[in-house]
Amino acid sequence: MTAQVVPLRPGKRTPWPALPVVPADAPVLFRLDAAGVRLGKTQALREVSLQIQAGERIALVGANGSGKSSLLRLLNGLLAPNQGDVRVPPARAQAMLFQRPHMLRTSARNNVALGLWLAGWRWREAQDRALIALERTGLAELAQRQARELSGGQQQRLALARAWARQPQVLLLDEPTASLDPHAKREVEKLVAEFAAGGTQGVRDHLPPMTLVFASHNLGQVKRLASRVIYLEKGRVLADVPVATFFDDAQLLRISPAAQGFVRSETG
Repeated sequence: MTAQVVPLRPGKRTPWPALPVVPADAPVLFRLDAAGVRLGKTQALREVSLQIQAGERIALVGANGSGKSSLLRLLNGLLAPNQGDVRVPPARAQAMLFQRPHMLRTSARNNVALGLWLAGWRWREAQDRALIALERTGLAELAQRQARELSGGQQQRLALARAWARQPQVLLLDEPTASLDPHAKREVEKLVAEFAAGGTQGVRDHLPPMTLVFASHNLGQVKRLASRVIYLEKGRVLADVPVATFFDDAQLLRISPAAQGFVRSETG
């Protein structure tokens, strides 16, 4: 395997990208039909039916315990349904980021390279690709720093570098900026938006847009990144609407009073 990526030069980070419109005939990547997940004695998800097309940017919102993380883990194959039907892409086509990413006890560069090596890359090629991924996420100068010594924002960007290095089709994010300060939060958001936009940002070949599914309590972040919002309550989907509809008080009230009440409580 040979890296096909050209490093970005310092100071060449593009402005916040225009996120693409998903064509109506985009292929369906995820298909859930009355899916449920049980965790011990708790039914974490109940009769969830939805489809996710390639290129969509979907925000999962709801109170703590509503089922957002369980749905992400179901999509990623970390949880198995106890009812219904779930069809998802193969694991190699997707990557998942958590609120607090796990860092190996080694350098930032090796944190990226080891994942590639385990996926079948030769070590030298994995090291080269890792450095490119760190340059892509603004961490090249920290390549030899111990990953666990990095700040929270830097660790989250390193987690994004690990994901980007393998060019997944789908990026799943579970509250990836919840513990970050405002500056670090916007840096991570901007990288996620750039990955979603695809294109030729720092790469030799045109890249298709990534599909995003992310859980967030930050409704400003939802407005900035999402094209579609799924509202969950007690494991059920009570609203699944375009982002503009979700933030239209009158329209959302007609669709789901519970979702409208949630937005009002978060913004009031």
